[in-house]
Order: sequence, then C-alpha cells, then structure tokens
Amino acid sequence: MEVKRSGSQPSQKGPEEFFTGGVRIDPLSQAHEPSRVSCALVSFEPGARSAWHWHPLGQTLVVTQGCGWVQSEGGPKVEIRAGDVVWCPPNERHWHGATSTTAMSHVAIQEALDGKAVEWMEKVGDEQYEG
Repeated sequence: MEVKRSGSQPSQKGPEEFFTGGVRIDPLSQAHEPSRVSCALVSFEPGARSAWHWHPLGQTLVVTQGCGWVQSEGGPKVEIRAGDVVWCPPNERHWHGATSTTAMSHVAIQEALDGKAVEWMEKVGDEQYEG
C-alpha cells in the first residue's frame, strides 16, 4: 500500500498548448503496472478550458466544485455542476472547462493504451466556447 500525503505532489500549471486560461493540475495517482489508470484534480478559472482532445480508452470526469461546460464534437455544449459524473467514450473528440463566469474543478480519470492516455488537438476558440 502507498499513501500520497496531501501536498506531497506539486501542482502544475496547465500547459498553454493544451489549455486556454488559468488551469491548475494536481496529480492524484499515476498508473502502477499492471494498472494503466491515472487521475488528477483539474481546476479551471472562469473562462478556462481544455483544447479539443480524445482518449483512446475514454475518460471519466467527476465534478467536485463549481459549474462548467463539456462538449463532444457535433453535440451541444452541456452544463456540468458539482456532483455530476461525465463519461467521455473512447476516441470521442471533446473539450471541457469552466463557464465564462464560474470556476470549476473535476477529477479526471483515464486509462492509457500503449502508454498514451490523451491525444491533443486544436484549441477551442472564443466563438466556439461562447456559442
């Protein structure tokens, strides 16, 4: 058994190439062989969001606080709130983030396939985000 003490893993700023606005990533658990599952607490300031991306084995988001949006390619933008659980199926292009006026945090849980858990694409523009 391994216990990761609160504060023992440094926070990271969400890389500008994959996120718009203020995003903080706090690692929670990295995959230990033979497991392929990792998770992180991701906190978005108002107006912050991910770029379009997909996960080869899908992703689960557990919203822990605030209010945000998720959208799959070709689908409507959907509001999410603390307590909601979102399943993003394998290879489904999507984005997620805070609303324009409210911060949002979620635990992101994903599984890697051949060492890869995410494929990043272009950023979500302001027009798409606000639309």
